[in-house]
Amino acid sequence: MANSNLLKGPAPTVDQINADRITQLANQYWAPHTSENHLQFDHKIVEDIYIQEIRGSSFAIRRIMMLEFSQYLENYLWPNYSSNASSHAHMMSIVVMVNEKFRERVPAWEPFKKHPDHFPSFFHQVLEACLEENQVSLREQTALLVFLNHCFNSMEVDLIREQVKRLVSLSMWISLQAGRREHELKAVPKWRKYWKLIKKKDNPDMVDRLQWERTFLQRIMIKFMKLLETIETEGEIEPEKVHYCERFLELVIDLEALLPTRRFFNTVLDDCHLVVRSHLSNLIKRSEGNLFSQLLDMLKFYSRFEISDETGDPLTDHDMTQIHYSKITSLQKAAFAKFPDLRSFSLANVASVDTRETLLKHFRPLSNDMLREIAMYLNLVPPVDNKEREAWFRYDSEFLLELLVSRHERRASQLEALNEMPLYPTEEIIWNENIVPTEYFSGEGCLALPKLNLQFLTLHDYLLRNFNLFRLESTYEIRQDIEDAVSRLSPWKAEDGSVFFGGWARMAQPIINFAVVEVAKPNIGEKRPSRVRADVTVNLSVRREIKSEWESLRKHDVCFLITVRPVCNIGTQFTHTQPFIPQVGLVYVRGCEIEGMLDQNGRVMEEGPEPKPPLPGDTRTFRVWLDCNQYRTDMDLASQGKEDVYETFNIIMRRKPKENNFKAVLETIRELMNTECVVPDWLHDIILGYGDPGAAHYSRMPNEIPTLDFNDTFLDMDHLRASFPGHEIKVKTNDPTKLVPPFRLTFEDVMKKNKQNGKVDEDEKIKKVIVVEPHVIPSRGPYPFNEPKKNTIPFTATQVEAIRAGLQPGLTLVVGPPGTGKTDVAVQIISNIYHNFPAQRTLVVTHSNQALNQLFEKIIALDVDERHLLRLGHGEEALETEKDFSRYGRVNYVLAKRLDLLTEVQRLQESLCVSGDVAYTCETAGHFFLYQIFARWERFLSRVRPASGKIVPVRIISNEFPFHRFFDNAPKPLFKGQSYEEDMEIAEGCFRYIEKIFTQLEEFRAFELLRSGLDRSKYLLVKEAKIIAMTCTHAALKRRELVDLGFKYDNILMEESAQILEIETFIPLLLQNPQDGFSRLKRWIMIGDHHQLPPVIKNMAFQKYSNMEQSLFTRIVRLGVPTVDLDGQGRARASICNLYKWRYKKLGNLPHVEYWPEYKIANPGFWYDFQLINVEDFNGVGESEPSPYFYQNLAEAEYVVATFMYMRLIGYPAEKISILTTYNGQKHLIRDVINIRCATNPLIGRPHKVTTVDKYQGQQNDYILLSLVRTRAVGHLRDVRRLVVAMSRARLGLYVFARVSLFENCFELTPAFGQLTDRPQQLYLAPHESYPTERLADAQPRGSPHVAENMPQMASFVYNFYIEKVQAMKSMYQDAQKVWQKPGDHKAITPQRFVPQHPGGDRDTDSEEEDDRVKEEQDIVLGKQVETETNVQKASSGPKGEVVVEMIVNEVEDVNEEAEENEGMNVDDD
Repeated sequence: MANSNLLKGPAPTVDQINADRITQLANQYWAPHTSENHLQFDHKIVEDIYIQEIRGSSFAIRRIMMLEFSQYLENYLWPNYSSNASSHAHMMSIVVMVNEKFRERVPAWEPFKKHPDHFPSFFHQVLEACLEENQVSLREQTALLVFLNHCFNSMEVDLIREQVKRLVSLSMWISLQAGRREHELKAVPKWRKYWKLIKKKDNPDMVDRLQWERTFLQRIMIKFMKLLETIETEGEIEPEKVHYCERFLELVIDLEALLPTRRFFNTVLDDCHLVVRSHLSNLIKRSEGNLFSQLLDMLKFYSRFEISDETGDPLTDHDMTQIHYSKITSLQKAAFAKFPDLRSFSLANVASVDTRETLLKHFRPLSNDMLREIAMYLNLVPPVDNKEREAWFRYDSEFLLELLVSRHERRASQLEALNEMPLYPTEEIIWNENIVPTEYFSGEGCLALPKLNLQFLTLHDYLLRNFNLFRLESTYEIRQDIEDAVSRLSPWKAEDGSVFFGGWARMAQPIINFAVVEVAKPNIGEKRPSRVRADVTVNLSVRREIKSEWESLRKHDVCFLITVRPVCNIGTQFTHTQPFIPQVGLVYVRGCEIEGMLDQNGRVMEEGPEPKPPLPGDTRTFRVWLDCNQYRTDMDLASQGKEDVYETFNIIMRRKPKENNFKAVLETIRELMNTECVVPDWLHDIILGYGDPGAAHYSRMPNEIPTLDFNDTFLDMDHLRASFPGHEIKVKTNDPTKLVPPFRLTFEDVMKKNKQNGKVDEDEKIKKVIVVEPHVIPSRGPYPFNEPKKNTIPFTATQVEAIRAGLQPGLTLVVGPPGTGKTDVAVQIISNIYHNFPAQRTLVVTHSNQALNQLFEKIIALDVDERHLLRLGHGEEALETEKDFSRYGRVNYVLAKRLDLLTEVQRLQESLCVSGDVAYTCETAGHFFLYQIFARWERFLSRVRPASGKIVPVRIISNEFPFHRFFDNAPKPLFKGQSYEEDMEIAEGCFRYIEKIFTQLEEFRAFELLRSGLDRSKYLLVKEAKIIAMTCTHAALKRRELVDLGFKYDNILMEESAQILEIETFIPLLLQNPQDGFSRLKRWIMIGDHHQLPPVIKNMAFQKYSNMEQSLFTRIVRLGVPTVDLDGQGRARASICNLYKWRYKKLGNLPHVEYWPEYKIANPGFWYDFQLINVEDFNGVGESEPSPYFYQNLAEAEYVVATFMYMRLIGYPAEKISILTTYNGQKHLIRDVINIRCATNPLIGRPHKVTTVDKYQGQQNDYILLSLVRTRAVGHLRDVRRLVVAMSRARLGLYVFARVSLFENCFELTPAFGQLTDRPQQLYLAPHESYPTERLADAQPRGSPHVAENMPQMASFVYNFYIEKVQAMKSMYQDAQKVWQKPGDHKAITPQRFVPQHPGGDRDTDSEEEDDRVKEEQDIVLGKQVETETNVQKASSGPKGEVVVEMIVNEVEDVNEEAEENEGMNVDDD
């Protein structure tokens, strides 16, 4: 982790960058903005740069970054690479640039795809350099290894795959010992057949080159082992040697962890005995070998992974045991036949001789010759006559003994170890940098962490990697929470040696008393106690709302018990920049789970819909469950004389509910690993990343449905025709009056394919014909509310394709660019499935409660019966509807609906003059329907449709209708009397209305039998609900509960799929038990946009190195699974859409973007609808970094706020303006400037939101002011996904504040910044206009623009503009003018608490309601508050009595100055 600090230190200024030699060379030879004046290619320049700037600077990261950013690879190195003429320096320069692109996480292979011709020879040159020993330095060899690993991990790129697959094919077995090869080919006959075929096909002229390639991996492993064995046990060691060894193990692990590379390589690896020789190396024994040792453990795990290399099928524990037994028995047989000294070993049972200790006891006494003979017999080492040819083999006793023992010892069960692992992290893990790396990971070194790439070996491997990463990421977040809460408590050492808490924290309380109250006996076959419970007592003498938060802790909420023994005396200041543990004296951390709060009688208070009874006083006791595995470990240590941890706790800490689900998710993953995961056959290989990526597309599924009811998808026949371009449309009726929706569509090509059992002749082009059959929805009753709700959205052809795909079985991926109606498509799919397959149940999953509520509100508006909807989780409170769709809310709805329906039954009974209490229960109502209602209806039918077929007069229907009195409250007349068919349809509609009453009552009958609310809610979930919505987090938390209930579903629809973690996307597939060993899942619809930002991973090591931010949606798109790309956006003006539409295949504009009034009108007060405004240094300062990665830019902050104030002054509503930035530091600074300048000013106030681009994903506003902050390096805006989100948040106006010279040269951003820089880079204003305006968007404002040349000038202009406004409103604001603060006098803020590097990881709320936003600040102790107020007073004081022209408005009201400065204090610095 030492590498992580290489990037820190003073960053170069812009002047330094411009004067730099690299910049000058780039301008002369390859920079895109100087392309007209470029000099000819000169290979000496490449040599010179490599020797001086790369190798000469010891591969300094800053020099490499400058080269890569200048487009050295794209514009100079690769276009001028020649297989014959290019030197070692040229090749190495390309390698270093590619590695840097991967480190920066920007696309690396694009230049090679454009000019692929020379890539094979370049790759061969790289391989040759990898095997060089003298000419190539270790640092260069390490860079080559990293490049090679990137190649192996980019198998989805055709160009790369073509080269690397030759290194790992069956032909590499040429490097095996002859005996071992024969043994392996004998085991798998088909491989012998392929082996002979390879031999036969080899071109004699190419044999040498082919052999060289085939033995490459073996030779590089031999080279590694030789290098490793040069390391001594003591003495100096070259760091480069250690880095090379670490990187080599990383490469081998990655080869082992992918099935295509592992299949044949695993045998070669085993034959080289690399794992054994690494295990015996001296590096393991040295402190420098810590990471190497961890990597070796990972390699051991993967080299013996439970998978068949032949078939790729997972192996069960039973299979692994059988393989182990066969190895031992073959050794015993050999020993019995050939080695009499091992007779006792040969005759022993397997279980008694397969441990390391017993194997050593039997084999250690043997001579070296004897050990070698055994190894030779087992084909582990070559025969003596081959010794010279294969001289790299070791034959010493230590090696041979370890080889035999490690090969035959019993393998520890991974699953058993996992089941015994405590799920809560302890202090030993939380602050161990080797296990949980720091946030500041530069991406240079390697780590002993699993990676989430394209493919996984088995579902067990998939779950295990995700389990480990999720556990570590959670631990990292827990570390942040503990450090924050405990340091706020300010634990100090009192004079008597006890702990004195000098501060207080919202999320932590000192413990008054702690006692373990129950330790239950272990279950049979287990060693840990089955349950451990304890009572924790705290004194909640805090503010009422905080006390309420503590009392509202739910069952299963996780808390942490902490022991601190501070060494600092009272009054010592704590700082987050110093190591945490020594400051607070933290000793122990243990996790626990809340069972409940105890009442006055010491009983746990049960949770339910009713509020808990109030308790007197401030003392509260919580009953908690402790981790049984951890308790057993701690008690074992206590029995050996160590301290009893459970007698020392003095702090309990809770966490925010949204971030506190880690234990439940880990338990869910662990549970899945212990059960047989059954995913549908059509999905299994795609999830693991193998097979045909298009196999699960609906057109390839064997059960594709030819006829579908599209319900209200189409508005009319013209809409239907436009939705299927390239199809012939046939209609079943020629009557235009009948060609109205809903339509039932039959796809003739699907019918033909189904008749041929899916076998379609490639040459035969099937004509695409759709037969359209309009159908009338039967009348549901005579009342207006019986009319079905209808869709009003004119879906585009692509949206219709997405809806069609979602209706069909299989996997549907919908890529939805910003503003393309993803939610509308999702809702229509759900509605259509509901109507086409009424017996099926659909699970709706999203990333956030906000998205789920938006989806649910739209579902409610469609023709879906309310009783079939259910919303799980705690987000339903935010639904903008008076109805409650939670479990208990739905139970109450059903009970209320039951009473309403029974009232209707009673009214029906009275209308028919039937006696008796038929409306008492659902059961009595059922009898009433059968014997009274149905009988009358049949009698009515016999009279209006006589069996003789005689035509009856129309009036008979009205005369004979038995329910006239019941429908007295329906619109009159009930029967029109104009046609028999019309009146008959009305009569049948009336009966359907009545019949539905009784159908519903029959469904609700269970609610009469089930008495408790819990049972009723379970029944609702399992039987009644047809559309069940939840967040992915809720699915992970409640999986066990749902499975135990017998929850079933047939379809899953996921919104925001690209924002959901891989594992949280996978878990919803497994919320039900399989039926007869098969999953009942029929369709999986995923809607998302992988071109926008991925899930937030706060720790950069997990995000960058482990690729944990990759969603399952993104991964399967990378694999090549077919997608439906929505292509019409209706959010932004066409001009703003152009800034990001280049990122998508074919993104256009919906018609309303051209003709709706808001799009036709210009942005008042501005010359342009979007502009890039250049912001130069202010007082010689651009970006600043008061603490690591806490980037700020005061000039931009002031400029943005001045622009916001200008917009407010000309009439823009505050709620239509959002201010976004790319860094947490800038967000805090802008909020601070707003608080001081205009927050309490009634003329201006606050914008709708001030937040980061990452946090604003999924939201939009009419006008966006965007600050890009950086002036020295582009930073993480190079991630094009962040750029797309930033550019696509605005509907009508986007104003970007940035250092133009920096961003316009960034290769990845060129398509957007090329358009931005076409317009002037100074803000063009039209201050004579006011909001709203009548000026059209394509018309220029009258007069000439007011040009704001820089920030101070803009500030001065806004001040003067404001004074004019105030003068005009003098009667209202007579005493508004005051002494103002100069722009830029505000001090850049240094965070008082830790602020994450990831812009989506800041834990503050984004609410602009100050009361919500500054709760954390109210938690700061008074002394800190006073100190900060003093600083603000100093910062904001100006020259008394005089008005300075270059000053900005602060307040309009003449309020008390002290109160004013307290308002300025509200800085969000958590």
